[in-house]
Amino acid sequence: MGKYLMLWEADNARAPEDAKERGTGYLMLTAMVKQDLQKGIMKDWGAFVGETNGYAVAEGTEVEIGRVVQQYAPFITFKTRAVASVSQVEEVLKALSG
Repeated sequence: MGKYLMLWEADNARAPEDAKERGTGYLMLTAMVKQDLQKGIMKDWGAFVGETNGYAVAEGTEVEIGRVVQQYAPFITFKTRAVASVSQVEEVLKALSG
């Protein structure tokens, strides 16, 4: 199971111009995020203040992360990066030094 940093961005072209409609839609997406947090796949989530993008930290297999990402399409896009823990990096560095 891997850990991933996921930078997300809302597609503003798909957002309704009406503030009430936009709020309702984003609340639905927020409910989905809360479910992913409760399931434990998503470990942390946040939005950048004043922007329509943010980040999430997730743990799972490639298939699980793929499912998480696809459920938000086409309204949210992700740039997903696998991350290594300090112990994993240390293991790589020890291999370098023989």
